[in-house]
Amino acid sequence: MKVYTCFPEGKAKALTMSYDDGKLEDIHLLEIFNKYGIKGTFNLNYGEMQKDQANLPHPRIPANQIKELYAGHEIATHTMTHPTIARCPLVGVASEIIEDRKGLEALTGSIIRGHAYPNGSYNEEIKTLFRQLGIAYARVVEKTGSFELPADPLEWHPTCHHNDPDLMKYAEFFVNFHKPQYLKLMYVWGHSYEFADRDNWEVIEKFCEYMSGHDDIWYATNIEIIDYMNAAKNLQFSADCTKVYNPNAMSIWLQINNETIMEVKGGAFVDLSC
Repeated sequence: MKVYTCFPEGKAKALTMSYDDGKLEDIHLLEIFNKYGIKGTFNLNYGEMQKDQANLPHPRIPANQIKELYAGHEIATHTMTHPTIARCPLVGVASEIIEDRKGLEALTGSIIRGHAYPNGSYNEEIKTLFRQLGIAYARVVEKTGSFELPADPLEWHPTCHHNDPDLMKYAEFFVNFHKPQYLKLMYVWGHSYEFADRDNWEVIEKFCEYMSGHDDIWYATNIEIIDYMNAAKNLQFSADCTKVYNPNAMSIWLQINNETIMEVKGGAFVDLSC
């Protein structure tokens, strides 16, 4: 029996977006995402949003608007003050991430477990530290130009930046890819203020419109993808793969013999041969 893990509802493709710094331009970006049903992860610096924004070229979203504005999307850490953390003492890095988590969790009432490295700065010691501090994944800035799930969630490479000249080429390949024996993920990142600086909001509008409304794509935040794939790894199979037990709270979807899609609900023991 051939058993494949699927994304929710049996899908084999997922799209996720990641935007840093929490600047006012996120408001318009969120309008675009919500218009087209795109899910985003927004990486915020709690310490920076507490400072006077009056004379900044790109002010940050006020703290009292965070919870409502980003509803339906993910808020993740980006450190308190946006330092280049690979140059900092580890104790300082620990404080940066813990205080950012505390502040963002107080604003949202949720548990914050994601991260994007400020200035793309990280090393192996920092990755180990973040695991110990409850960070489930962390995005880097170097692109892959590919559509694979992260081999190491604490070093999660995106497909590309939104300013990549091949953005729509990647999008077209992804939309037209129909080989369900593979799980494919497209991951785009950037800063919303870059659209204002370049006066090119049409780039993200065109991309989101093109990517929206496809029945075979799962539109997900970063943490939704990580949690789902971790839950899929927890499935317990019989030796011949004909039976499975799902110890998780969430459902996991499987493809059986390249044909049947089965939902294995949380807590369920399922005979896949039936």
